[in-house]
Amino acid sequence: MPKSSSTQAQARRDEIVDACAALYETMCFRDITLKEIGQRTSFTRTSIYNYFQSREEIFLALAQREYEAWAADLEALRAGHDSLDRAAFASALAHTLERRTRLLKLVAMNLYDMEDNARMENLVAFKKAYSAAVAALARCVEKFFPQLAGGGAWDFVYLFLPFMFGIYPYTSATDKQREAMRLAQVSYPALSVYELARSFIETLLPAVG
Repeated sequence: MPKSSSTQAQARRDEIVDACAALYETMCFRDITLKEIGQRTSFTRTSIYNYFQSREEIFLALAQREYEAWAADLEALRAGHDSLDRAAFASALAHTLERRTRLLKLVAMNLYDMEDNARMENLVAFKKAYSAAVAALARCVEKFFPQLAGGGAWDFVYLFLPFMFGIYPYTSATDKQREAMRLAQVSYPALSVYELARSFIETLLPAVG
């Protein structure tokens, strides 16, 4: 493919993903259709099929982009400090998640549907981005906690990832959920992504040391 055509194709893919991201800010996954996405692009809705075969593939590309951005955040964290103690690292890592609320929402709410309804080549590209982010996290742990280099760092990673996938529901209850908990007399602590993540990370580090 000529360079100009490749650049145009990537620009159109980016425009489609940007449209999906904008809709996801105010709409839920099940209500966002290809028609809705197409109405926010500068080209015809049918042209979307030249780049994505399903709504789920668009969301998967959005999640891939979010993982790539998180990996860049983690690499910047690792490069930007010579050393960090447990509290400082917990705070810094929690801040990287605070900036990736969309990623937390995607992996908590819609990951299965995205992966199940995407072509293999798109799923592989997503998995590569995910793997790069996980490896970046392990490198951060190994740098700032050399006593965990090797197996200990990966122990942290494999305990942290399931927690990460569950952050969004605990920090983003809907009005309906809050009302149900009030009627059920269930306590709902109002914790932010940063507060929940920082506390967990700081608690987890001694456990794997």
